[in-house]
Amino acid sequence: MAAVGLLVVVLTVATLRPWRLPEAVAAVPAAVLAVVLGLLPMSRAVAEIRDLGPTVGFLAAILLLGHLADAEGVFRWLGARLAGASAGNPARLFGLVFVAAAGTTAVLSLDATVVLLTPVVVATATRLRLPARPQAYACVHLSNSASSILPVSNLTNLLAFGASGLSFLGFAALMALPWLATLAVEYLILRRFFADDLRTPAHRATGRPTAEQEAVERTPRLALAVLGLTLAGFGASSLVGVEPVWIAAAGAAVLSLRALARREITPLGLVTATAPLFCLFVLALGVVVAAVSANGLTTALRSILPAGPGEPGLLALLAVAGIAALLANLVNNLPATLVLLDALGPAPNPGLVLALLLGVNIGPNLSYIGSLATLLWRQVLTDRGHPPALRDLLRLGVLTVPLALAASVVALWLSLLAR
Repeated sequence: MAAVGLLVVVLTVATLRPWRLPEAVAAVPAAVLAVVLGLLPMSRAVAEIRDLGPTVGFLAAILLLGHLADAEGVFRWLGARLAGASAGNPARLFGLVFVAAAGTTAVLSLDATVVLLTPVVVATATRLRLPARPQAYACVHLSNSASSILPVSNLTNLLAFGASGLSFLGFAALMALPWLATLAVEYLILRRFFADDLRTPAHRATGRPTAEQEAVERTPRLALAVLGLTLAGFGASSLVGVEPVWIAAAGAAVLSLRALARREITPLGLVTATAPLFCLFVLALGVVVAAVSANGLTTALRSILPAGPGEPGLLALLAVAGIAALLANLVNNLPATLVLLDALGPAPNPGLVLALLLGVNIGPNLSYIGSLATLLWRQVLTDRGHPPALRDLLRLGVLTVPLALAASVVALWLSLLAR
């Protein structure tokens, strides 16, 4: 019970962030207490940190890459392109934002969609005098549910990728059909849910663009080229035996050197952009979750998770995904991933790992606590004068999560049969 209590405290502080304290403020002392109180041996805690090291290193690199891409004007440029292509039509803008959010999540991870893309699309809708709700909710839903396609799209994916035994391209190939199925469900339901907003009469922009707008619309060619090469590098990494963290670090290094040379950022700014306290939070959370697992949770989960030799059937995949989605909404998707991977054992079936991943990525759309990205999205909108309504979040979650989860798991089952 002591380990569970520590986890509850850590997640409560991470969810509420009193006085805007960083998540690590509670997580690090809790990790230390877990060891001091004998809930987890020191050797196990060190091993947990060592195992999470490469994943956290990648997280830092991809956060820096996203920050530098934003500084180069990638997201402002994208917002200008979305505004121009939509011609003031709300339904067309929604479709374009939907594609942009799915692509940003896949390539730059869900944090980039929440922190960098969401403010841009909300500002774009406001400038066009269109309702911002459909665009904002598309961003948060896709930051979670569209993050299953690549190992680099979500921190949960990175954790599962190492356990799956799959190559980068093998992972993407198996998750492509579930990803498309999820997007189809999300698009149809979101489009229906916001039908009134999307019927708002179109407004066409008038007047000449300002000098600032013209500057924004200049194509950030170098940054786009670096992002494209980085994505290609991710795809080739498994073929040449290079960890994705080094590909992300290389892309970030190119943009860092340019920013430093132009004095657009300081060395301290580069360190800050890697979110060191959040990375420390992830490591400490891993230790706390390991303590919970070692004190009975893993055993309990193993008793209800499907097991057995051979490829899992559809019912087994649905069961794992459902358990994962439920656990993500109880304890957050990051701890849920760590606990469930431990419960699946040292060499889990790749199909079960991917079903788990669908659950912890799609499930968080049911509640704020489901993922840190959703909590961050709420803060981003509130800070910009567009506080989301809990009722809308819950209603959309109830409508989308069960259908998206079922459709994606069936698609995964078909992908596993076809390989």
